[in-house]
Amino acid sequence: MTQNTPLPFLSPSSPPSPRPPHHLQDVTHRVLSAAQLRARGVSAAQTSAQCLPGGPWQHLLPGVYLLHSGPPGGQERLHGALLYAGRPPASSRRTPPEPSDAGFGEAMVTGLAALALHGFATGPDLGELHRVDVLVPCTRRLRSTRFVEVVRASELPVPVRLAGVPVAPVERALTDAVAGLGDAEAVRRLLTEAVRAGHSEPAAVVRELSAAKLLGRPAVVDAVDALLAEGRAVAEARLYAMVREHGLSEPLWNVTLRLPGGPELGGVDAFWPDQAVAVELDTRAPRFGAPQQGQRPRNRDPEHVEDPRWSAYAAKRDHLERLGVTVVHLTPRKLREAMDQQATVVRTALMAANDREPAAYLVVLPR
Repeated sequence: MTQNTPLPFLSPSSPPSPRPPHHLQDVTHRVLSAAQLRARGVSAAQTSAQCLPGGPWQHLLPGVYLLHSGPPGGQERLHGALLYAGRPPASSRRTPPEPSDAGFGEAMVTGLAALALHGFATGPDLGELHRVDVLVPCTRRLRSTRFVEVVRASELPVPVRLAGVPVAPVERALTDAVAGLGDAEAVRRLLTEAVRAGHSEPAAVVRELSAAKLLGRPAVVDAVDALLAEGRAVAEARLYAMVREHGLSEPLWNVTLRLPGGPELGGVDAFWPDQAVAVELDTRAPRFGAPQQGQRPRNRDPEHVEDPRWSAYAAKRDHLERLGVTVVHLTPRKLREAMDQQATVVRTALMAANDREPAAYLVVLPR
């Protein structure tokens, strides 16, 4: 038996006391797979003896054991679900695994449990969850059992590491959570928080929902409208902050441009009339024609490939630039991840105004 990882058994006179779960690092010594127990020198017969009625251990899931007799906590269920879903197929099992082997394989947490790990406040806490969703390759022959719900994917996303375990990215976790929810209000709260708390951008969320064919669900339709409205408000707030925090001159906000006596040229989010510089936020989301999972975009910019309105955006921008207006195109993601850089782009456009030919005279109206 490995010396540095003592196991709480083999002493029937002093069974271990149940402990409330704390950090996941502690859970790794309380929830182990059969393979990990064998790697620590514990035979199958010894394991079975410890799991007898009244014994100090219990059989948590197929091939997974809880090394105390009390009810499993949220972190213990999470760890056990990953061990169950991550065990290799019988035809390719390694013998023996290293004692330190996490045993998760390609499995990752998704759904509401993943959102809890991402820090979502509107979903249930890990301790309140009665089900743990785990994402595995579609080739795995694995059944959902007890509190574990197996979710399959033809192409797995790249997981992030949170609390020591692999977790699906926010967009995939949201999609898997929404797939299991019928409450429109619960769906709306989750999608709204994803944008409001800065976990993701609307385009990325809607793209993932579209790939999963969830956009047509009644519980999702109104929630997506709320998501896009929230995304627009958050992006505008970031644009205001960028102008003020980086010392840019105050523009005219949310205006429509038109030629004198002519048709409207379209609306912009910010406009500096003296310098003929406009900023336009791209807060569109791919409602239609989103590429399926694994499909490569046909355009270099994945935010534009699936939205037919991009041609209208491009036409408006071309028309304004022919009239001498410099149009700076910003996305919510750029404002969130590189605000300093975007402020530099706008400042450069304003400073370059004196080196350009004067723009055509335009009428500016509130939008």
